[in-house]
Amino acid sequence: MRNYLDLFLKGYTDYASFLYNQILYPSWHNYFYWVVGLSLLISLAEKIWPWRRNQPVLRNDFWLDLFYIFWNYFLFSLVIFNGLSNVVVQFFNDFLGFFGINNLVAIQLGALKGWMQLLIIFVFKDFLQYFIHRLLHHVSWMWQFHKIHHSTQEMGFGALMRFHFMEHIFYRTLEYIPLAMLGFGITDFFIVHICTFFIGQLGHANLYLPLGKLKYIINGPQMHLLHHAKEMPKNHPKGFNYGISLSIWDYLFGTVHWPKNDANLALGLPNDEYKDTDFKSQQLGPFINLRKEL
Repeated sequence: MRNYLDLFLKGYTDYASFLYNQILYPSWHNYFYWVVGLSLLISLAEKIWPWRRNQPVLRNDFWLDLFYIFWNYFLFSLVIFNGLSNVVVQFFNDFLGFFGINNLVAIQLGALKGWMQLLIIFVFKDFLQYFIHRLLHHVSWMWQFHKIHHSTQEMGFGALMRFHFMEHIFYRTLEYIPLAMLGFGITDFFIVHICTFFIGQLGHANLYLPLGKLKYIINGPQMHLLHHAKEMPKNHPKGFNYGISLSIWDYLFGTVHWPKNDANLALGLPNDEYKDTDFKSQQLGPFINLRKEL
């Protein structure tokens, strides 16, 4: 038990040290300044080439979404997630140890070139996240948490990170075993994380980005805006366009819906749930709603 407590506390100190060094010592492999820099770049692009010209630059909930970027990308790990995940991973590994299982690696990819390993990680992780995203829409209790992401009524780059902290747990838990089964020989996944962040921000940005034939592979702002539509079509009552970075999964699994580009599409939840609510209300709301359903 002492070992788990030490791991939990070490999660705090390690991540605090990581964040401290990220802020004070900029480098090309610095998550903090890449996140800030890309956010500023896309924000500037929205100001110069806005798709919805009647939408103000400082749109509704702009500052709340800006806080969500730092909360979900950095602060939540510092507050609890990093320490907790260390304990859960160690507990799971100890559980496997009872059965003589030392690791879950089923496919060894370490012999491949680094760029190929990163490409496989990017595609496979996005494949997993596509199905997890579908679960968030189709499992009623999970949807209570995912509603927070869909509460935005004016899309912008910051809307990417407006999501409930429980989504960290959903994604990391369901990704863990499939990703652990792939034996990678690299430890620097920086490029994958930054590419995912950049594509995600573009997908939520107030930009018109014609992709041509690439629309069948990459998820862009026109396709993803439809995912946030206030009214669902009859053939997709729970949702559609679930791809995170890649759109190819929606085309392969029949969940694509793209009747036309619509800059003036009404966004948000049908009953305006969570409209004009603060951070605390959005984080506590799903738990309150689930308690009412019991």
